[in-house]
Amino acid sequence: MAKDASGAYRDFPGRRWLVVALRAAHLAGVVGVGAGLLALPGGPPVGFVYLMVASGVAMAALDAWSNPVWLRELAGLSLLLKFALLGWLVAADEGVQRLLFWAILVFSVIFAHAPASFRHRRVGRH
Repeated sequence: MAKDASGAYRDFPGRRWLVVALRAAHLAGVVGVGAGLLALPGGPPVGFVYLMVASGVAMAALDAWSNPVWLRELAGLSLLLKFALLGWLVAADEGVQRLLFWAILVFSVIFAHAPASFRHRRVGRH
């Protein structure tokens, strides 16, 4: 976790467990959306879409609050790209949606599990 402008960490009691709960909710939403896109006629149930989006936005907001420079790091910028890809997925036809779902999933896993030295590298810095 990064320090804020005063040099103090931005945190609160229970933050870690909140992140764990949000990740669990996000994964449940991703699985539900994926099942809907890949197997269910008519696409994913809207509840899974809301769960995935709400938990993802909550995690992003918490990361941005905890680390004020997060949106200038590769981790934050990758999330902006993921949001753009999700917008494309929503607007795309069914065949392209499946391909985009897998591309977004792989992209997300790579960034989530890349070394911290890569994810937290600031753009324009070495």
